[in-house]
Amino acid sequence: MFWDVTVVKNFFREGIFMAYVVTEHCTNCKYTECAAVCPVDAFHQGPTMLYINPVTCIDCDNCLPACPVEAIYKGDSVPVRYQNYIQINADECGKFPTIGAKQDAMPGALSLDQWKEHDVKKYGAA
Repeated sequence: MFWDVTVVKNFFREGIFMAYVVTEHCTNCKYTECAAVCPVDAFHQGPTMLYINPVTCIDCDNCLPACPVEAIYKGDSVPVRYQNYIQINADECGKFPTIGAKQDAMPGALSLDQWKEHDVKKYGAA
């Protein structure tokens, strides 16, 4: 059975198939430890961040602890401030090639402590 792309995208937006979501902390960082531990190459590498393909992801949980900047959340646990990344991952993953190996982060990539400082300034909390 083949899924209608429109139907699948609507499911993604409602969070039905999103096992994991890459969020803001990956922007301009692209730490790839998460992609290196993914057994099914569910990660796609865009110009400024990684995306998880919700169709490919098998919900193995390997990526969550591997991300050094806590950019990944379970689909049903994405904080409200990052909810837009559910749609972003669903829409963007298919536009870029998969990545399955660790690569160097982008120059100037923020550390977890720097992201936490950013969150306090932008959202009032870490």
